[in-house]
Amino acid sequence: MVSPNKRSYNTRMANPLFPPFEPDRPGSRRRRFRAIPIRTLLPNLITLLALCAGLTAIRLAAEGRYDWALAGVVFAAMLDGIDGRLARMLKGTSKFGAELDSLADFVNFGVTPALILYFWDLHNLKNAGWIAALVFAICAGLRLARFNVMLDNPNRPSWAGNFFTGMPAPGGAICVLLPIYVSFIGFPGLSIPTALIFVYTLAIGLLMVSQLPVYSGKKVGMGVPPQMVLPVFVGVVAFFALLLSFPWEVLTVGTLCFLASLPFSWMAFQEYSRKDAEAAAAAHAAQPAPSAVADEQPGASPPSENSERPARLN
Repeated sequence: MVSPNKRSYNTRMANPLFPPFEPDRPGSRRRRFRAIPIRTLLPNLITLLALCAGLTAIRLAAEGRYDWALAGVVFAAMLDGIDGRLARMLKGTSKFGAELDSLADFVNFGVTPALILYFWDLHNLKNAGWIAALVFAICAGLRLARFNVMLDNPNRPSWAGNFFTGMPAPGGAICVLLPIYVSFIGFPGLSIPTALIFVYTLAIGLLMVSQLPVYSGKKVGMGVPPQMVLPVFVGVVAFFALLLSFPWEVLTVGTLCFLASLPFSWMAFQEYSRKDAEAAAAAHAAQPAPSAVADEQPGASPPSENSERPARLN
């Protein structure tokens, strides 16, 4: 026997208020959603294009075309640097875009580099090589999750926005592929042991989930002085010309420079922390002590012999 609740539910399903394939009834109104502006869609389209590049890089690595696979990762990293800046410039940031960017970063800079390294050389270590690839991908996911949580932390000082906590995921992806860059350069007599690649992959993964402060560079490029416009144009054109002409040399030098800058980022963070602590101590010292304020009040009773006992208020 069908219960009354099920009978009424089936009746409503059989005769819905707005059937999906029937025209609107006279006098009825459908809920109309607000149109999404193009300035919000454009950063998300760039993020999806970067995701397509990362997924294509996995396919190219599986086919043994590692040079094009690395090009896909580098292209995804460039697009990742563009979509966020474009969203902030167009004021098209959204919660959906932030979540989509985080998921795309996990695929592009966590899963894709790990699989490229495994297909290229780590598979020679069998299970140990796969474990290294897994650890790197998991570290990238944990690093991105921590980044999303720290965005909502209201207690962070304003200068902390200049630093990442741990190596960023795009930087980790570019750095972990350094052994492939070096092998493509073709130094005579140079052969990188697989065990060293295993250790290097784990080290980069641990740097991503570490507490090491890394300079973010988010404020770089937000404004260019008028006298520096032409030099910036020339520098950007020269960089891309070198990247296209000597990709492995440029990526190798850039990766080594980035790794060498990590100690300087840590020292800059410590300097900011020291100045912040000094400012807090100075502000605390400028405030009068509660006992001194009580002594200055007229009619206040002198302190008693027992310092642990508070003075009685009249």
